[in-house]
Amino acid sequence: MPGLRRKIPKRTSGEPEPIVVAGREIAVSNPGKVLFPKPKYTKLDLVRYYLAVAEGALRGAGGRPNVLVRYPNGISGEFFYQKRAPESRPPWIEVVTLRFPSGRTAEEVVPRDAAALVWLANLACLELHPHPVRAEDMEHPDELRVDLDPVPGVKWPQVRAVAGVVQATLRDFGLTGWPKTSGSRGMHVLVRIERRWSFDDVRRAALALARDVERRAPTLATSKWWKEERHGVFVDYNQNAKDRTVASAYSVRPTPEARVSAPLSWDEVASADPADFTLATMPQRFAQLGDRHEGIDKASGSLDGLLELSTRHEREGLGDAPWPPHYKKQRGEPPRVQPSRARAAKYPLIEIARAKRKQDALAGLKRWKARHPKAAKYLEPADVLVDSMRGRSSTWTRIRVNLQHVPPKLRPRQERLDPDEKTLASW
Repeated sequence: MPGLRRKIPKRTSGEPEPIVVAGREIAVSNPGKVLFPKPKYTKLDLVRYYLAVAEGALRGAGGRPNVLVRYPNGISGEFFYQKRAPESRPPWIEVVTLRFPSGRTAEEVVPRDAAALVWLANLACLELHPHPVRAEDMEHPDELRVDLDPVPGVKWPQVRAVAGVVQATLRDFGLTGWPKTSGSRGMHVLVRIERRWSFDDVRRAALALARDVERRAPTLATSKWWKEERHGVFVDYNQNAKDRTVASAYSVRPTPEARVSAPLSWDEVASADPADFTLATMPQRFAQLGDRHEGIDKASGSLDGLLELSTRHEREGLGDAPWPPHYKKQRGEPPRVQPSRARAAKYPLIEIARAKRKQDALAGLKRWKARHPKAAKYLEPADVLVDSMRGRSSTWTRIRVNLQHVPPKLRPRQERLDPDEKTLASW
């Protein structure tokens, strides 16, 4: 891996590797530990990656409280979300106390320099999930986040097309969007805003934006919260609810090739391929082009236009939309019941599997298809609903099947879940 890999001393693979950065020395424990089995990228490779892109990574996650996503045994092992900063930490690691909608509080890490990034990488923290607030003012977000999440079967060109609609919509409301690959299947568009609105106001603005994008491109995009109602690319407005986070720019994602969330210019969106941006390739791109989001902090805009649109939507009968399940019922929110469970079910859904590991749930789906081949052949990609359900520190996977395209006579009944593992409660 050019520019990153350095031969690990042969004396002992587990001997700490000292890294001196920003005037501080961090001992990287188990530097030769493999985090990505296929390309054999190690913890030391991860450390050197974050050093190479530190300026950009800090522009995305620096000065903000962060949720840490840690993979102590590599991407093939168990991972967990860590909201609370480790008790054993250097005195120079900054933390701030957040209060969550549940009423709980936690001290979260606020990285300020490259030394903090190295310390986090030493914890096998691949992804940084910053809150959309600065540590100095945690009640007023300075960023609205547009999360473009394609439903199963939707290809990357459609995500890019919806991103173009988002850009035009933001421009019409006097706002500037900064696109980046998510590092997975989707795309994020970050919008810096003035720090004078509450979380609820920012979410209202994001919902109005999502609905306007859907209005402009109804066959490509959707603002529908329930998965069974979605099509195309979901514009996830709820990523702006308090306590929600997304992987920041330059975060390394747990994919076999170690993709990263790559900042783009709008000129690059039409030809960008997420597979091109990895832990191995991003340092060279950064060295040659710098950070494509370098000017983001100079582009803070106003939400007045989107909030006026939200008010107009309400006058026209479009009130609030569903919130994430672990939030308290909100004033004006519609019934928080998915359509398939309503008294007159709109969609015939059955649940297939619940498992701590996604691959185990998918194996259960494969067995279900083998038991019901006649029904399975009618399923479209979007009919298989794979939900990542987040607990307090980890995730589990639920798989459901929408039988809307299966002839009624061939629709299997609800069976015992396979597997049916005990899972963590929702937050």
